[in-house]
Amino acid sequence: MKPLTALRYLGLLALLTIPASSGTLHVLAAPAQEDSVQKTDFGKLDDGTAIEQYTLRNAKGAVAKIITYGATLTELWVPDKNGKSGDIVLGFDNLQGYLNPNEPYFGGTIGRYGNRIAKGKFTIDGKEYSLPTNNGPNSLHGGNTGFNRHVWKAEPLKVAHGAAIRFTYQSKDGEEGYPGTLNASVVYELADDNALKLTYHATTDKATPINLTNHSYFNLNGAGNGTILDETLWLDADKYTPTDSTLIPTGEIKSVEGTPYDFRKPEKIGKRNGDIPQVGGYDINFVLNGKMGTLRKIAAVKDSNSGREMQVFTTEPGVQFYNAIGLDGSLHGVGGAYQKYGALCLETQHYPDSPNHKNFPSTILLPGKAYHSETIYKFSAE
Repeated sequence: MKPLTALRYLGLLALLTIPASSGTLHVLAAPAQEDSVQKTDFGKLDDGTAIEQYTLRNAKGAVAKIITYGATLTELWVPDKNGKSGDIVLGFDNLQGYLNPNEPYFGGTIGRYGNRIAKGKFTIDGKEYSLPTNNGPNSLHGGNTGFNRHVWKAEPLKVAHGAAIRFTYQSKDGEEGYPGTLNASVVYELADDNALKLTYHATTDKATPINLTNHSYFNLNGAGNGTILDETLWLDADKYTPTDSTLIPTGEIKSVEGTPYDFRKPEKIGKRNGDIPQVGGYDINFVLNGKMGTLRKIAAVKDSNSGREMQVFTTEPGVQFYNAIGLDGSLHGVGGAYQKYGALCLETQHYPDSPNHKNFPSTILLPGKAYHSETIYKFSAE
């Protein structure tokens, strides 16, 4: 590495401050030296674009691997109750797995709008916009080529207690039908307390919907190691948003009382899994308790076999709980064959189809404003 000039050294020490929705300042560390995070090759796209994989390690031996294709979390290794490390997210060890047109968003950064928009249409200031409909009659996870299918730029960061990297992507005006050029970033930080922190930031030059999230599939017993039906889930949500047959919210906000969606006390995921008509499992948005924009604990998942626990914190108003009802064993990854109910997703986000429901919290980002969102997945074992 070349010696640092005084000017460059000062530049590396400069801190980037990002205004949060609460009005406080969140500080991200300055760029790290090039050798502070391990970088390896992860293959090339058909056009020759190189895809890189970055490995983050913390003081306790936890490991997170993220690739520049989709700013995608490919592996997450954390210890079990015996101290044995295991990969707890579904993913592939090769680029071709992520290029598969039927790849189910494993670990991807989802945008410009995570979840569904009804009939691929929304209106801003009287102008209607049309998006690709890639999920029945609706648009899902940003359209045909969402953020998880674009190459992001990576920049290692220096943090005091862990390892971190920032990914950035510019979504051009009109991409997938969305208005405005959007400059987006996501920071992955693997802290020394075994917390994986995700911080999102974005700005736009035109009013546009935005709803960024991560689509990791978790199995706390180990990726590919059975189902998650015996894992217990707690959700701090008194209400949920009912949907029609295409999983678009009806606009109602209902109590979870007396429904299969009541996880206000820890409950095995499989106990009422079969009680959901038509779907055969969970794929639903929960209205989280607490103040939107405030980082708060909203979920906990426990696996009795491994002893692992995952606590989830977020600033978002909702979380989509999905228990991998679309998997069927045909996909093979780092953990082997990925079967139905073989993982769960807790996608922290705004409600589905929010641009078409005035009673839902707004997802419209305006020029001159900054989008900011934080989510933490914290792991322990006993």
